[in-house]
Amino acid sequence: MLLDTDGQVLAIVKNSHFQDGTIEVDLAGMPRPGAPEDVRGFIGISFRVQDDAKRFETVYLRMTNGRADDQLRRNHSIQYTSEPDFPWYRLRKENPGVYESYVDLEAGAWTKLRIVVHGVKALVYVNDTRQPCLIINDLKLGESSGLIALYATSDTDAYFSNLKIVPTQSTK
Repeated sequence: MLLDTDGQVLAIVKNSHFQDGTIEVDLAGMPRPGAPEDVRGFIGISFRVQDDAKRFETVYLRMTNGRADDQLRRNHSIQYTSEPDFPWYRLRKENPGVYESYVDLEAGAWTKLRIVVHGVKALVYVNDTRQPCLIINDLKLGESSGLIALYATSDTDAYFSNLKIVPTQSTK
C-alpha cells in the first residue's frame, strides 16, 4: 500500500508487524530532476506505523546534506521524527541537535541503513559503522508496535533494496 500525506510517501511493507528488533535496508536517494534547489533527497524507514499511517516513527537521511559546504547543514544529515505530534521542526526547536546528526552521505549512492529498536530506544547505523550515528532514547510512540514502511518525500527519487526485518524474540 502506498500512502502520500503532505509530501511524505510511505510504502507499507505487507505482513511487517514490528515492535522491537532490527531493520536493515540499502537505499539510494536524490532530489528529482527539476525539484527546487532546497530539496534534500529525504529517504528512510518508518516503523511502528499505526492508524492507517496517521502515527509513525521515522528515521530518514537528507542525502544532499552529508557533503554540503555548510557545517550546520551537514549536522542535519540524519533525522528522527514521530508523526504527527513530533515533526522535525518541533524536535529541532525544543531539543536542538538531539534528534539529528551528521553522517557522511553521497546523494544517489547506495547507502546501508540499520535501525535497532528496543522499547523506547533506537540506535541508527549507516554504512556498517560500528558505532551508531544517531541515538534516540525516547521514541515518542513509546513501547508500541505497528507496520514498517519505506519512506521518502515526493520530491525524491528513491530506491530501496535488500530490506531485512529481524524481530527481537520475546523473553517473557
